[in-house]
Amino acid sequence: MAGLSAFPSPATAPGTDATVVGENLSLPLFRTLSGVLAGHPYLKVVVDRAEHTWHLLDTAVHPFHVNYVATRILGMGLDELDARLDAFNASVYSDPDRRFLLGVLSLHADEDTEGRERPFLVLETTEADTMDGPLLQEFYDFVRERVDGRLPLLLKPANHAQEAALAVVSDVRLPRILSHELFVSRPRTPLNTGEAIGRLHWFGSLEEYRERAAGLGWSDIVAMDCLPDDVPRVAGFINAAPITPLSHTNVLASGWGIPNAIVRDMPRLVEAEGLDGAWVCYRVRDDEVSLVRLHEVPELEEPLWHQQRIRLEPPLLEDMPVLELRRLRREDHDRYGTKAANLGEFHHVLDSRTADLTAFYGRPRPPRRDLYGHLASRLTASADPAALRQAASEFVAATVTAPEGVALPFALQHRFLISSPALQQGIGKLKMALEQGADDVLDPLCLSLQQLVRGTPVPDEVAARITAPFAGSVCRRRLVVRSSSNAEDLPGFSAAGVYDSITTVHGTAELLDAVRQVWASLLSPRSVRLRHEAGISLDDTYMGVIVQEYTPAELGGVLVTCNPTRREDFRNVYINCTPGSPESVVDGTALPLQYLYNTVEGGGRTVDLGSSGADLPAPDRARLADLALTGRLLQSHFSYDPDDPLDIEWLMTDEGGFRLVQLRPYAL
Repeated sequence: MAGLSAFPSPATAPGTDATVVGENLSLPLFRTLSGVLAGHPYLKVVVDRAEHTWHLLDTAVHPFHVNYVATRILGMGLDELDARLDAFNASVYSDPDRRFLLGVLSLHADEDTEGRERPFLVLETTEADTMDGPLLQEFYDFVRERVDGRLPLLLKPANHAQEAALAVVSDVRLPRILSHELFVSRPRTPLNTGEAIGRLHWFGSLEEYRERAAGLGWSDIVAMDCLPDDVPRVAGFINAAPITPLSHTNVLASGWGIPNAIVRDMPRLVEAEGLDGAWVCYRVRDDEVSLVRLHEVPELEEPLWHQQRIRLEPPLLEDMPVLELRRLRREDHDRYGTKAANLGEFHHVLDSRTADLTAFYGRPRPPRRDLYGHLASRLTASADPAALRQAASEFVAATVTAPEGVALPFALQHRFLISSPALQQGIGKLKMALEQGADDVLDPLCLSLQQLVRGTPVPDEVAARITAPFAGSVCRRRLVVRSSSNAEDLPGFSAAGVYDSITTVHGTAELLDAVRQVWASLLSPRSVRLRHEAGISLDDTYMGVIVQEYTPAELGGVLVTCNPTRREDFRNVYINCTPGSPESVVDGTALPLQYLYNTVEGGGRTVDLGSSGADLPAPDRARLADLALTGRLLQSHFSYDPDDPLDIEWLMTDEGGFRLVQLRPYAL
């Protein structure tokens, strides 16, 4: 058995409260009181400055600091606390003269020079806490005096503001560790929760994967340093090297509902346990990753997704014009594709400013009736709903812009396909192979069809309509050609990274070639197989195309309006970015900078420095906070349910403005 949990479970007996007051903290006491979060044991602490003592909370009994302080120390009832919760939170998290200092101690381990495990503790406040440098020093000193002196204790600033407050404090006087330093040291990181039983396949390199990956299917679990974007639909993913939760492969895992995690010591486990080719039970939870070898081959039922049937709205193929993106609305997805329709809707939101962008904050978050007060604080606006809607629209319009460009309708692809008898014959053969389950000929048919699409001349009338918006000097500029299919961004079928986009297009000849390449990506072996598994008919699948002028970017990235590794966290927005284009974030060519921004109480923190090794300047991080709030506000309009997260690709232009280049539902 290969157990991937780093520490034992808490030992508190059910029905008892082991909370202690005033005692010094030893490692055995810590383990008695602690719970587990993100794979690490943790313990809530309350320092009472008035009584000069502290409380070590039994995590199983007291999940919230505030409830404990109010009911056990101050004698309040829960109803009274609920009625004044925001004011009470301000008194313990924001008041500079606060009586209580609230925090968490978490247990971690590193190795000494001889390879022996060495435990250490990390102290931090909540992410929205506004403690300044002196108060953080007082908090640390109080705890340090009462913790077993053999245990190293480090303070972790909970947000960028605390990092700035500690910049003038010696790290000898106040030893510390930053969020990203702690994050990258985690041996296991959950990416997408789930459970799978299957045969594990370890690939030591991409070359080995290419040689051995043929035939992978629904009963297999793929483990390697970094999975390629074209990995087939299998039972589970395991990454041995760090990746971002916003990578194409994790978006696919999320959309398919399969477990995915980073397990840094996977090569050692494979060798020690003989896991390559073994049947295993693989579980990923928010706070744990486990992998257990099975000694008997299980009887597996066909997965639910083999029975899944996704129904597309019939595409509308009547002759439609090439339109500027700003003239589209969301309802045009059945003519121009989802991406184009969403960008058109985004133009409408910015231009009309009539959309209600506050719906997420209007949802009840018990015991609060809504979060309008928190949004008003973020926008420095009135909490009156009408005034707040106006302030939200103005904030979004001042923070981001929509890309200009044109959308090619499905009708142009349809006219191109019916113009060639050879294409029609090839599509007929592909449909027959799909109907008969002839897997052995499927890939060659797809590849042949793709080559035929790329080599078939575009009818003159169709070509003229494609190139007309880019005549003259515009056509000499660099263009970007993006896919916009009706078979993507669907519940249960995200198609992240499945279709092509081309970002280096010059001139009409290259433009026509790029459009054909995007059309051809609809017929790639992988895209055809994935859609067929989901029950999406080839007859119903069409490709629209977006053509835009290229915009140079100082910074590019992706944000999702949730915390991908903690789905119940409604406060945070997750942002990834790298210098230049957003594509490098999702395609895995660079490990991005990663941030979490609290869009309720405010504040942000750096999760990972990625390949760059250096954080962004404080002014840029502050601007990313505005981008995070903008994404949250747009979620209210673009998600069918205000709590469903949004996935946004963005770039920061040379002039320093944010431009959103794609909006879609985030696969959950």
